[in-house]
Amino acid sequence: MEITYASSSHRDLPTISASSSSSLGSSMPNRPVKTIPLQHPNTTSSSSAPLAQAMFSRWTAKIKRTTPSQWIDTFLPCYRWIRTYKWREYLQPDLMAGLTVGIMLVPQAMSYAKLAGLHPIYGLYTGFIPIFVYAIFGSSRQLAIGPVALVSLLVSNVLGGMDLSDELYTELAILLAFMVGIMECIMAFLRLGWLIRFISHSVISGFTTASAIVIALSQAKYFLGYDVVRSSKIVPLIKSIISGAHKFSWPPFVMGSCILAVLLVMKHLGKSRKQFRFLRPAGPLTAVVLGTVFVKIFHPSSISLVGDIPQGLPSFSIPKKFEYAKSLIPTAMLITGVAILESVGIAKALAAKNGYELDSSQELFGLGLANILGSFFSAYPSTGSFSRSAVNNDSGAKTGLAGIVAGTIMGCSLLFLTPLFEYIPQCGLAAIVISAVMGLVDYDEAIFLWHIDKKDFVLWIITSATTLFLGIEIGVLVGVGVSLAFVIHESANPHIAVPGRLPGTTVYRNIQQYPEAYTYNGIVIVRVDAPIYFANISFIKDRLREYEADVDKSARHGPEVERIHFLILEMSPITYIDSSAVQALKDLHQEYKSRDIEICIANPNQDVLLTLTKAGIVELIGKEWYFVRVHDAVQVCLQHVQSLNQTPKNSDSFAEDKPSFFQRLSKQREEDLSIAELESGDKKTSVPRFTEPHLEPLLSRKS
Repeated sequence: MEITYASSSHRDLPTISASSSSSLGSSMPNRPVKTIPLQHPNTTSSSSAPLAQAMFSRWTAKIKRTTPSQWIDTFLPCYRWIRTYKWREYLQPDLMAGLTVGIMLVPQAMSYAKLAGLHPIYGLYTGFIPIFVYAIFGSSRQLAIGPVALVSLLVSNVLGGMDLSDELYTELAILLAFMVGIMECIMAFLRLGWLIRFISHSVISGFTTASAIVIALSQAKYFLGYDVVRSSKIVPLIKSIISGAHKFSWPPFVMGSCILAVLLVMKHLGKSRKQFRFLRPAGPLTAVVLGTVFVKIFHPSSISLVGDIPQGLPSFSIPKKFEYAKSLIPTAMLITGVAILESVGIAKALAAKNGYELDSSQELFGLGLANILGSFFSAYPSTGSFSRSAVNNDSGAKTGLAGIVAGTIMGCSLLFLTPLFEYIPQCGLAAIVISAVMGLVDYDEAIFLWHIDKKDFVLWIITSATTLFLGIEIGVLVGVGVSLAFVIHESANPHIAVPGRLPGTTVYRNIQQYPEAYTYNGIVIVRVDAPIYFANISFIKDRLREYEADVDKSARHGPEVERIHFLILEMSPITYIDSSAVQALKDLHQEYKSRDIEICIANPNQDVLLTLTKAGIVELIGKEWYFVRVHDAVQVCLQHVQSLNQTPKNSDSFAEDKPSFFQRLSKQREEDLSIAELESGDKKTSVPRFTEPHLEPLLSRKS
């Protein structure tokens, strides 16, 4: 009884193997191979239909399957939580979370507006209308949007460098909100959120760390009591602080430092101890109240105040000054990228934590619509806040109702509380900003990257340094550029492995990772762990030539041969192959053919095999050299190598007398045992023999 396990793609391989074996002499046994054919694609089948037609068919099918309820969910995400709202379970946590975030937002909004170079009232406007819009059209149930420090700094950076009047400055900030909203909506409709994936975490961490330092230094003027130059670079800020040191005033410095200390202590207690969790969101309100009470009692003349704030809700007005839109496009794109990174990142994390799905495109659409409609009510660019979203989630927010409650708190403040804001000290608002951005200084990430990946650490350093010394825009561009350069380098220099057989199994793994794995003389197995295209094909060809020339015979088994006869390409990790790679394969085949080396293909996926078929590579190499598994390719190649190794002995045997029947039977049995030993590795090294029925042999065994 004969058992074989090869699975070549060629149905006539048994005949080929039998004929090749018989032609080598009587000493080689005729061992036919049972094949499991590899299914070659038909290039005239429906799989070659136009891509646009296939995509259109999928879209129409998806539209037909969509129910009216699903259409409402798509355009009004709030409907998802409204129809399943559990009033007894959700109402109280939503009210408490909304009240907490609303109280926290009011002083923060005024602080961030000052950071953006705007009157504090525009921070309150930015924390009003966009919250309601996002609660209806946004997909996250815990994300708290509104003004944030990083976006405020970007607005100040671009508009502060232009010679503008206060009125024009405000108009352009509102126009930026409109432009950012349009860009976010376009990205949502075109589903381009995946572009942000090319910005690595180390770039984001380095950028936010440097930006936090710049933000903190820009607020120093409210502590020191004199003006500091407005800049996003650290050198001009430090020079300005040092040059104006003779104007130092100690009252705002003492008050600002005391308020900052109170904020930091309350934040620390709120994070570290559950019983004091309420202190974290109450910090900004406490700072404002303490500063206002001190000013009302002592009336210090050297401490600057916020001043008069208009009372009432914002009026409707269409953004103006569109003639400046062209010059604002780069900043709008930068703010859009930062807004997406902040909002979508934390929204996905909160969605996963609370057990619901988040659509990135719907998230972008909600943010974009919030900015567009917010610009109609005098809001500057807004996005999701890390700190307020964390507080919102920790306070138990279950749905978007928490955002509506926070927006209501802001509306009540605009209607009734703005006269009280007149006496808020500016150093108190600056302390709120500094305490908020201190958490963005992520030096722990730099230490972590140093120990884990030096390349990412270098990327973090480059992004931080360029942002600090060359400005925010250049810092982002350099960080993204270097990050993409790393991606391109990794893509152009893919990982290539040489698999070997694990002893006692038919499993092939990288010999660098598994030193006990062994290969066979005359056969090289190569696995490319990446798509093959124009950028990396030269590198792959060079590595293949190296593997052919540099053969480590210490871990090899099988017949002793002088050179390589077969190159087996394992294509299972290869998801794509382009025309340049196809041409390179043709050239490689001709080059190997001239040196009598055969290329074998193992386990290509359907798309790759279709491309090879259309390009004529399958016919060029031959269908008999395409296999389902590396195991099968090795088996067939080893048969041929064994045949080549036996050829000299066979030619000499013709001169000998014809052996007897018992001699032929004994010799054939020895050859079968010899082949089994070669394949299992027993002939070269001592490898444990496995007799379990599930471990199939590489070649046939007779019983």
